[in-house]
Order: sequence, then structure tokens, then C-alpha cells
Amino acid sequence: MSQSHLPTRYFINLTQPEIAAQFKKNPLVILPAGSVEQHGPHLPTGTDIYAANVISHAVAERMDGLVLPGGPLGVTPMHMPFEGTITLSPETYQSVVVETGASTAKHGAKRLMILNWHEGNIPSLAIASEKLHRDVGMSVIVVQACYVAAELYGHDCGGLTHGGEIEALAVMAYQPDLVHLDRIDYSSDHSHGRKWDKLRRTRSYQPVLRDIKTIAETGWYGSPEHATAAKGLKMLNDIADAIAKECAEIFSMLDEANGGGTAEIKHIKIAS
Repeated sequence: MSQSHLPTRYFINLTQPEIAAQFKKNPLVILPAGSVEQHGPHLPTGTDIYAANVISHAVAERMDGLVLPGGPLGVTPMHMPFEGTITLSPETYQSVVVETGASTAKHGAKRLMILNWHEGNIPSLAIASEKLHRDVGMSVIVVQACYVAAELYGHDCGGLTHGGEIEALAVMAYQPDLVHLDRIDYSSDHSHGRKWDKLRRTRSYQPVLRDIKTIAETGWYGSPEHATAAKGLKMLNDIADAIAKECAEIFSMLDEANGGGTAEIKHIKIAS
């Protein structure tokens, strides 16, 4: 995977000439997808978008891409009973994703990876990514990074829990001082939380939950007390390595499916 001499992979920190040159070199953009929602007393409300951003940047370094400004907000009505949560409607969120992708396509981006850390975004991202493929012509991969983390670290961290060790590690990889392990004092029952999370993540049966309290009365559960900055950095690199390797192969397969090259980019009207 090629490297370049860009000072950063974050789109909004680069100049127009840097972005134009990079699109000519490699037309890959990565859109972080997360949310702003409560994560208990020890993690910031931006946990999901921080995780998506830091992993996206690590993947972009490995794949020579750019990280788009995805915006922090997602679709998270289930967490609205708790302060600190801000949610968009699915329709608004889909429009933001589609118009962001379409804007970059107009400037030369041809490959789009949507890297998501928030489960509530999954249905909306499926619709938006289909539209970007069908109507705009981009080659699109949606990566559920939180599930990649669970596959790699779930056995060591008590699974993927809301506010547990995996999420604490992700924030530590982004900015360790945002994690307050000394404030942990009221995790909800683990067995109850795992039972509901297991049910809502099955392929065959997917109950629609109105309130996070159905899963965790306090809004979170897990055992984040063993999280460290060093382990967070290791998790970040392991996740980024896995995603970069898999997505490089998938994009190659998509190129073959498109007749040996990236898809022809079409343009849709973007609201002004």
C-alpha cells in the first residue's frame, strides 16, 4: 500500500492543491460515521465519532487515502432518554452522507469507504451507500469498525458493550485524557446487557428497542477498568491493519466487477 508525504490524512486540514494532487494519485476517500450519545460517567459523548475518526486516519495512512469530515452526528434515538445525546432523523443523515460522497466524486474521488462505529447508523448507511453506488457511480464499501473491534478484541475485553473496555480503548487511542476510569461506579448488569445485545445483533431476529435502558438501566455496561493507552494504540493498529488488508482486496474485486477499472462517476444534484 503506497504512502505519500501529506502532513495529515484529514481532508479539512489540507489545502485545495494538496487535495487535488491526492485525488489524482489515489481517488480513495474514507468517511467516518459515528454519533453523539451518552456513554456513562467515564467516556465522552463523542466516543463513537472519535473512534471512527482515529481508525479512519490509521486506515488512510495504510491505503493512501483521505479522511472526510463526516460530522459527529448520527441516528441514535435509543439514547435520547439520557442527556448528552443528539440525534438526526434517518432521512437527514442519509442526505448528509450522500451529498458528502457526491461532492467528493465531482472532484475526482472514485472509491469510498464508510467506516462506522455506531450501530444505529447501519440501516441509513446501507441506503445511502446504495445510492452513492447506483446514482453517483462510486465504488463503495461500508465497514462496521465496531464489529471488527469485537472480532479482534471481544474475547479479551468482555465483548462489544456500550461504554465497556473496547470503547474506552478506542477513545484512548484518540485522546487518552477524555477517558475517566476513576469515575466508574455503576455499570448495569452484564448478563442482562449481553443477552439483549446478542439478540439485537443476530441475523434472523432483530427487535426494535425504544430505549437503551432495555439493555442497560444506567445507560451503559461493561468492564472498562483495565483499559490503558498502550492497549488502545495496539487495538487501533490491529483494527486498521485488518480493515486496510480486507478493503484493499474488496476494492480490487469491485474493480474487476466494473470491467477492470473503478466505476464511472456520475453526478447528482447537490442542494445549494
